[in-house]
Amino acid sequence: MIHTLTYYLSEHPSIVNFRWSHTQSYGSTWSFLFTSISLYLLLSLSLHLLLSLLPRTKPVPLGPIPALHSLSMSLLSATIFAGTLLSAAAEIRDTRWLFTRRTKTTPFQWLLCFPLGTRPSGRVFFWSYAFYLSRFLHTFRTYFTILRRRDLSFFRLFNHSILILMSFLWLEFSQSFQVLAILLATSVYAVVYGYRFWTAIGLPGACFPFVVSCQILLLSCNIMCHVGVLLMHFLKGGCNGIGAWGLNSVLNAAILFLSLNFYVKMHLRKRGKKGGEVGAIKTAEIDVVRDKKDI
Repeated sequence: MIHTLTYYLSEHPSIVNFRWSHTQSYGSTWSFLFTSISLYLLLSLSLHLLLSLLPRTKPVPLGPIPALHSLSMSLLSATIFAGTLLSAAAEIRDTRWLFTRRTKTTPFQWLLCFPLGTRPSGRVFFWSYAFYLSRFLHTFRTYFTILRRRDLSFFRLFNHSILILMSFLWLEFSQSFQVLAILLATSVYAVVYGYRFWTAIGLPGACFPFVVSCQILLLSCNIMCHVGVLLMHFLKGGCNGIGAWGLNSVLNAAILFLSLNFYVKMHLRKRGKKGGEVGAIKTAEIDVVRDKKDI
């Protein structure tokens, strides 16, 4: 059983021989990237505008669709995590001789810093490609939110669009650190979407902001790893795709700041409630609360 899973997750010819190519890989062109993001934004805004013009009624019933989406995303994230982990181990095993030469590079340093000239081909880039495609499935949560609550905010659209863009840049520029980033992200996504499925079928949720806490944990780990990449870049003579890495670092730092700011404000707001009537929260604040839960 384990041998079969290992074969289909890291040793299958389609995985071993994968190559990111504008002519062979679906969705690998810049035109596709910008067209797909534009369509996502246009469809979201159009749907929101259409529903806002209709009389205010009950949310559109979606039945089990959101729960099934959460379950499928949890399973998909777990699969990508397992495939990336096994593929990284296989790549390290097959190129172990590289880690004993004069460079004295360890496997962990390779996970942080790809050597200059690394091409987007092989096992780990196959799963990076799978992660890139999964970002489009992730955007379905926007449509669920619009249909159920008719809410839409800039942060949600920006967050989903940037995630698609960054996962594309990982492949296009063979960006360093992407293996660890995928392992961290998919492990958290598997848990978060599993939790969403758990609560969607009526089971009790956590007594604390579970999803927001997972997001802060993920972003904090990313920031620490980014510091490691920066050190490796200067100590080892350069890391591949450092330009894309820089953009990724700025984005992670910004989202972490916004998440921490939201978390602190919510904590202070709860402590400030002392039995009296609490004023209504502004619509913009409600959007922020809901968007921060969407990782």
